[in-house]
Parts: sequence; structure tokens; C-alpha cells
Amino acid sequence: MSTGAIIGLVVAVLVVLVVLAFVLRPAMQRKKLRDRFGPEYDRAVTESDSRTTAEKELAEREHRHSEFDLKPLSQTAQESYRRHWANVQAKFVDSPQSAIADADRLVTDLMSERGYPTEGYEAQLSVLSVEHAKTLEHYRKAHDISERQEIGEASTEDLRTAMVHYRELFTDLLEHGAAPRKAREAVRKEKTDV
Repeated sequence: MSTGAIIGLVVAVLVVLVVLAFVLRPAMQRKKLRDRFGPEYDRAVTESDSRTTAEKELAEREHRHSEFDLKPLSQTAQESYRRHWANVQAKFVDSPQSAIADADRLVTDLMSERGYPTEGYEAQLSVLSVEHAKTLEHYRKAHDISERQEIGEASTEDLRTAMVHYRELFTDLLEHGAAPRKAREAVRKEKTDV
């Protein structure tokens, strides 16, 4: 085989590899986002103008999320939150409306102590979607019922349902701590190296 033919073959192989990289990268990114966000991926795509726009938004959520100093709770803090939750649930029997407000406040306090921003419901949804996508729909439903309750449109059964939804998010936040900062920084570095 002549030198020219070998060079041509090498160039052709490189061109094929570059084309494959451009073709496969979006598919790999899509799979990564689907795995990470679960049902939130489908929701973002449905609510967006295009899949590409939704995927950019989800990637931006990951980036914002990586900038927070999220931390797991100590055993003492976890036990304290569990006791508070038990008190909120017990309060539901005599004062369901008040218990729902307390449940929402306790979830927000827990988010804050973990290091999540707590200013604004939409911002909370955005940041929580990165690590807690599987329970995010529970938060949406609980929040919706809570808002209906504030204007007198939620029954006691609705409030019981909201309590169950709040409990799902509360448990997820309490038991599934954030990755240590070093691990998040390694992921951030990996993204910039690609």
C-alpha cells in the first residue's frame, strides 16, 4: 500500500470518527439528561418549543445546581426533622389547613438547610429537578392543593392528599443527600474537559 493510500485511509477514518462524534454526542447527551431527570425530561420537552430548547434548559439547571453548596444533614438534624414532621402529621387531625402550611414551611426549611435556594416556587422546582426529579411531581401537586386551600377550594380529602405529596418530597430530601462537593466538582470538571 502506498504512503498516499495510507494517508487517505487515515484521513477517511478520522473523518468518519468526527462525523460519528457529531452524530452520537446529541444522542448520548439526550440519554444522560433522560436518565438524570426522568419524568421531568419528558415534561420539559412537552412544555418547550423544541427538544433542543428543553435539553438546553435542563443542562442549564444542572449547571446552576452544581454551583450550590449542597450538603447532607447530620444524623441529629435528620432526627430533628423527622420529629417535626411527625408533629405536623399529628396536627393534621385537628387542624388540616394549618398542618398543610406547616408541611410546606418544613419542606422549605429542609431545602434551605440542605443548601437549596428557597426564593420562589418556580426556582425551587428548577433546582430540585436535578436531584429530586422523581418526587418533583409530588411537590407540584402538594403546592397546587395548598394554593387552592388558601382560597377555600380544597376539601379535607384534598388536604390529606397534599400531606401525602409533601411527605414524599420531604422523605426524598431528608434521605437522599447531595453528593459531596468534591464529587460535584469532578462532574463539573468532566463537563469542561469534553
